Amino acid sequence: MAAWLLKRDGWWVTGLTMSMWDGSVAALDAGFAGCFGPGEAKHLAAAKANAERLGIEHQVVRLAAEYKETVLGYFRKEYLAGRTPNPCVRCNQQMKFGFLLSRAKELGVEFDYFATGHYARVRRDETSGRWLLRRGCDTTKDQSYFLSRLQQDQLAKLLFPLGEWRKEDVKKLAAEQGWADVAAQTESQDFVESKDYGVLFRPDDAAPGDFVTRDGRVLGRHRGILHYTIGQRKGLALGGGGTPWYVLEIDAARNRVVVGPQSELFHNVLIAGEINWLALAGPPEQPFRCAVQIRQQHKAAPATAHATAVGQIRVEFDEPQLSITPGQVAVLYDGDNVLASGIIEKLPQI
Repeated sequence: MAAWLLKRDGWWVTGLTMSMWDGSVAALDAGFAGCFGPGEAKHLAAAKANAERLGIEHQVVRLAAEYKETVLGYFRKEYLAGRTPNPCVRCNQQMKFGFLLSRAKELGVEFDYFATGHYARVRRDETSGRWLLRRGCDTTKDQSYFLSRLQQDQLAKLLFPLGEWRKEDVKKLAAEQGWADVAAQTESQDFVESKDYGVLFRPDDAAPGDFVTRDGRVLGRHRGILHYTIGQRKGLALGGGGTPWYVLEIDAARNRVVVGPQSELFHNVLIAGEINWLALAGPPEQPFRCAVQIRQQHKAAPATAHATAVGQIRVEFDEPQLSITPGQVAVLYDGDNVLASGIIEKLPQI
């Protein structure tokens, strides 16, 4: 409906769709779609049909090699390093708002702005001159977290037609305008179709190792660190009854998975690196108050942030947070505005 709204408002619109599948994922019917997999053919056909209904041009941009290296390769590397990455954030930053636009220009597509159907908003701060990434009006569908790694030059060319809309109102509008099939489309999607992550790893990537407690006591053997993430309880097969075991830490250097009670998953402090300053032009000299979101389904929590001398941010939460996970993105907000984002690097042991 983003394209429909733009046409209604008088914009000249061309449709672009990324093609990223290289044939390496088997056709499995898991009941949901994926960005990388054989189901892509249906997505491409639907995009073409929708463009024809709108009366706009449409081009498919092949980016399989870029996706495999930039998103899938990154996912594999991070998991083997004991971190849990967010491939959707990576894809937005590098693929959708990077390779797609540059390749479209190479193909001769001319445009002044790039629009997507994300539930987010962007505007220019007249005082600072900086482009602000803001939460969408529908806070239940807000996608600013996924866009928090975008740069100023990218934000300057973006339009988010759905940013001022509630999802339910978009569906209602779609039905009223004869796009009921679009309104009924499922929202469930993963970056690899059928969640067949096995295509990303080699057999020797899953080297067995020890489950250990914080004090080094060995409890059993794991199947390879790539199978685990912080906060995981299911699939550990440690047994023993009593208090359940949770994954507390992935020690990639020693191929160990550290486990313990859920109470040890709560932390007050995180260190984030690779900082992307958005509303803020750079690191403030003084600590500043903000709300910090540590994953998409996490409610941003009040905190104090400190910019460090080595280009990191130290976040101190007012209250301990559950399952802060290295590799995930920490997004700092001031109200609806994204101040900055960074990749969670470590949790200081206090």
